[in-house]
Amino acid sequence: MAYTYILECNDGTLYTGWTTDVKRRVKEHNKGTGAKYTRARIPVELKYFEEFNTNKEAMKRECEIKKLTRKKKIELIERMLI
Repeated sequence: MAYTYILECNDGTLYTGWTTDVKRRVKEHNKGTGAKYTRARIPVELKYFEEFNTNKEAMKRECEIKKLTRKKKIELIERMLI
């Protein structure tokens, strides 16, 4: 399985990525070994994720989410909480 996820950084910004192991990836971000963007913004918190059958699907969805406005990303997060 592959996953697309959204993290909330300690400064309130949102980061979107993809992985095959969400738990491991969030730990990497919080250790400062994840993406360059999140290194200066730890700790991060997982706010949203979607599951896919292939890496390609997850990467495609990551690109789609990255094009969304902050408002639309927050709407995605809120829908997951319901």
